[in-house]
Amino acid sequence: MKAIYIWHIKYKHFNWCFKKTTFIKELQIKFVMVRIAVVDNSKLKDMERKKHIQSICPVNRTGTECIYFDGNNLQIDEATCIGCGICANAAPEAIQIINLPEQIKATPIHRYGTNRFVIYSLPTPIFGKVVGIIGKNGIGKSTAIKILAGVIKPNFGETKEASYDQLIQRFKGTETQKFFEKIKKGEIKIAYKPQEIDRIPKSYSGTVRELLVKVDEKKEFNKIVEQLDLGAILNSNIRNLSGGELQRVAIAATFLKKANFYVFDEPSSFLDIKQRLNVAKAIKELATADVAVMVIEHDLIVLDYMTDLVQIMYGKQTAWGTVSQPRTTRVGINVYLSGFLKEENIRFRDKEIKFYANPPAESYKKTKLVNWNEMEKRLEKFKLTVNAGSVNLNEIVGLVGENGIGKTTFVRLIAGELKPDEGEAVSNIKISYKPQYLVPGDETVMVYLDEAIKKHKTELIDPLQIEPLLTSRLDELSGGELQRVMIAKALSQEVEMILLDEPSAHLDVEQRLVVSKVIKDIVQKYNRSCLVVDHDLVFIDYLADRIEVCEGTPALHGGIQGPFSMENGMNRFLGNLKITIRRDLESNRPRINKPDSQMEREQISSGKLYYTS
Repeated sequence: MKAIYIWHIKYKHFNWCFKKTTFIKELQIKFVMVRIAVVDNSKLKDMERKKHIQSICPVNRTGTECIYFDGNNLQIDEATCIGCGICANAAPEAIQIINLPEQIKATPIHRYGTNRFVIYSLPTPIFGKVVGIIGKNGIGKSTAIKILAGVIKPNFGETKEASYDQLIQRFKGTETQKFFEKIKKGEIKIAYKPQEIDRIPKSYSGTVRELLVKVDEKKEFNKIVEQLDLGAILNSNIRNLSGGELQRVAIAATFLKKANFYVFDEPSSFLDIKQRLNVAKAIKELATADVAVMVIEHDLIVLDYMTDLVQIMYGKQTAWGTVSQPRTTRVGINVYLSGFLKEENIRFRDKEIKFYANPPAESYKKTKLVNWNEMEKRLEKFKLTVNAGSVNLNEIVGLVGENGIGKTTFVRLIAGELKPDEGEAVSNIKISYKPQYLVPGDETVMVYLDEAIKKHKTELIDPLQIEPLLTSRLDELSGGELQRVMIAKALSQEVEMILLDEPSAHLDVEQRLVVSKVIKDIVQKYNRSCLVVDHDLVFIDYLADRIEVCEGTPALHGGIQGPFSMENGMNRFLGNLKITIRRDLESNRPRINKPDSQMEREQISSGKLYYTS
């Protein structure tokens, strides 16, 4: 709903008034804006509180119905809302009153209902290209690709679905217009890998082999099984797969469908770096002159490696979202890190995200806090061997390696959850531990994080955006919300050593980098040390002072080596992966070199697979 608000200037105070005309013969400043109200009634369970919010609305108090009830649901009339924010201040976890940027003038593409999330534009499928979508969680990335994939029918903010003719008219003169024209003619066949892979076992029972044979329209079963390393689990029941195995099966099923528009929503989740690169290479090979590919991805190294173009989605989480114009991948990611869209004149983040050009110095980290001796641990057929090592005071050590070779087992040995069969683990220090698999209870976030709220509000609660979650129960949270809560819990405890197993899982790019900064700040301020297991190399690069490398054969044996300096450790790890990483000249972010490129050959010959300076 568009409205024109007139700001009268009278000496030292301001009076607001609403006019139906755009022409006023007096001194005034005019603002043209789109205002939306977003209400989450699931977080407003008390009827008396709802009635109180309604009663304090200044528009309601003048006799005009702005805040009203539809059944038991509180709703806000956006046409009469004056944007005072009183209701949002009374229930910040449930109500958002938002004045959209002036550039957002178009009719919505889709809205989920009155006072619910709204999306204003769509990314652009381009044949022959892999287009990446990057942005925060909760601003419509999955909604946008579901619309393109035909899973959601857009409604232009109304109650009825929009026709293809309307969509074609809306995107007239763009590549998106051509895409919807092809859909209307029946020339587009879509293969879609959803984000919610946990739904697959609920709708299908049988072996991996049976599922993939059933969907194999290309007759490429053997090729895809080899490419995604699925041979060992072909006879496993779908319902018994781990998250990483289920993800690769879902990706394989998508590859095997005969389509000309492939859509992948977060394909790297649950995968280790080796698996991520295999998947990225396979996705990149899908794009031909007759095939368009679109990917949502939060791992910047993987996104950079597999896409040709990037579009940035921005907006306000759980409220609204829109999309930028396409940019080449390098430029698009750097623009995203800068937080400013020059062509659109939109600043969507207050601060630029920066990386370091050189490895972190180690000279000042000399006080050893934690030592462990050589250890062995056997779990059925699997055997883990650990070299002696240590972590220094105020130090963050990263741990990298493939899935299934003992990273979590090592962390559990340090945490005291497992006892070594040979050797001795850490003792006599206080440890907090955030495990890989999160099991939520039924208590509220407010109760669970009581100490963190009292002692670390500005250090943890505010930057991790936990305040809107305080009244929610742990078992009601999404994966990303639960992850942030569990990280806050681990960091808030009065301990000497913090163990974090895959803290970047379920988090978007910005949340990962915020978590990195929060971890660093807590470690330095409170003289703690931290061991972090993760598969996102950008996350580890941004966070760690030194690194441990886990090597071996998945499900059979693993060995923990290090800690090494970041340069030496990453050289060792990347050598095992047979890749090299350079620094982007503009942002210093790590980027994978193209195989057999001049830069790769130079780095290999110099023995510098990670830092080139």
